[in-house]
Amino acid sequence: MKFSYFIFHLLILQHVYSNSIINCQLGENCLEEEVKKSEFPDGFLFGTSTSAYQIEGGYIEDGKSLSNWDVYSHTNGSIKNGGNGDIANDHYHRYLEDIDIMESLGVNAYRFSISWSRVLPNGSSGPMNPAGIKFYNNIIDNLLLKGITPFVTIHHNDYPQELEERYGAWLSSFMQEEFVHFASTCFKNFGNRVKYWATINEPNYFSELAYMKGLIPPVHCSPPFGKCFYGNSDIEPLLVVHNSILAHAKAVKIYRDQFQVEQRGMIGMVASAYMYKPMTDDEVDKKAATRALTFHVAWLLDPLVHGDYPIEMRHYHGRKLPRFNYEETILIKNSMDFIGINHYSTLFVKDCLHSNCTCTRDNNPMCSHGENRAILGFLLTSGQNKDGDFIGDPMGMPGLYVVPQGMEEIIAFLKKRYNNMPIFVTENGYGSNDNNKKGGYDLDKDINRIKFHKAYLTTLARSIRNGADVRGYFIWSLTDNLEWTFGYTIKFGLYYVDPLTLDRSPKLSAHWYQDFLTNNIQAKKSI
Repeated sequence: MKFSYFIFHLLILQHVYSNSIINCQLGENCLEEEVKKSEFPDGFLFGTSTSAYQIEGGYIEDGKSLSNWDVYSHTNGSIKNGGNGDIANDHYHRYLEDIDIMESLGVNAYRFSISWSRVLPNGSSGPMNPAGIKFYNNIIDNLLLKGITPFVTIHHNDYPQELEERYGAWLSSFMQEEFVHFASTCFKNFGNRVKYWATINEPNYFSELAYMKGLIPPVHCSPPFGKCFYGNSDIEPLLVVHNSILAHAKAVKIYRDQFQVEQRGMIGMVASAYMYKPMTDDEVDKKAATRALTFHVAWLLDPLVHGDYPIEMRHYHGRKLPRFNYEETILIKNSMDFIGINHYSTLFVKDCLHSNCTCTRDNNPMCSHGENRAILGFLLTSGQNKDGDFIGDPMGMPGLYVVPQGMEEIIAFLKKRYNNMPIFVTENGYGSNDNNKKGGYDLDKDINRIKFHKAYLTTLARSIRNGADVRGYFIWSLTDNLEWTFGYTIKFGLYYVDPLTLDRSPKLSAHWYQDFLTNNIQAKKSI
């Protein structure tokens, strides 16, 4: 049986590799290039990416406290099909197996996050949890034994519920000091073996989902974005990002002052980074596409490089946009050694400054009903143009589309705006909704996943040839996992996880990634 299974996958791989055409851009076909690992610089990090809440489980084991996501997921109707992270992929007990999987893939890096509530169950008001420290030390040590570089995200959405109840979490400036204490704890306990630190995962997107649209905890919003018990969608996202920027910068200062010289690591921030294209050739839509990059990406990154928010945001938000005082400006400016980006998709943009925009979520999953407001930059984003044509093939997750050229374009934007600062693509992946399939996953959709990564890696390699200082690429994700409010219905993993046994099984995409990383693709093609 194993031999037949191998032959079957080999035949499928030959089929995938022999496909000569992919849809690169709306209305345009291009030849599929067979991207090779050798096209990337020596020392380039190729890895997979995960986050603590999405894979670990062990939600109240060994001294861990309840996180905001633990509490939220136990509220009826919060997560699709009643999913939660109580067990998740049971990485807490199976981390050695997962590290063996990474070694078999051939990756040289692994991005994971630290569970705040596992390490500091009560935040700064309580003691450090030795069991939590031991768990992450075990992960780091075993990664290094396998020749895999740890790339650590300190905070990825989950934090002790106590901080929500005590301060209102990221709405409060007290959260800055809580985060600094958490980050310092990580530097002290793990930093002698960790050379890459990402402080916070995409606060620009987190603030939109949690405080503008009210789709994830703490579920804050106001009309017209939604009907929540609490929140102000026009102001709270600005406060959350402001506090995140200052928390990041304060943690970076401590790292640089007390740890970096001895530990010789790099530290940066991870931003959500869609690319945007005008919906029409009208000048107002072209300006709106530029404005979308400003209000979504530069909103977070400009202060960390240039010391303040973009001028366009000051113009449209006025006094609602918080200000940095002189000392804070000095603190935040140049507070990154690298930029991390989570890039999945590209969207069309329509201007809403010069005309009233209306949309419904029935035909536009990106619709927020607040397109005519400053918090969104007076613009509408969509995966379809006015004629109903998709910008790229839709993925299984609503609002994501396959547009490989967007990778090259977002890298070019970052290269120009931020003086070619080092960049790591910390997440890039193909989401499918292949549920109820024998064997656990849809082969056709996984072939699409392979095409996705080949196409995006091809444009990334082109960016590097054009001078961009890109130093790493992490596939989201190693395994299928809890995709937040989508539960286990959306799959990004290279490995299928059986929901009953939690056994891991490689998908065809895992075999492809292994072949890519071991330079076996040409051998497969010649068979």
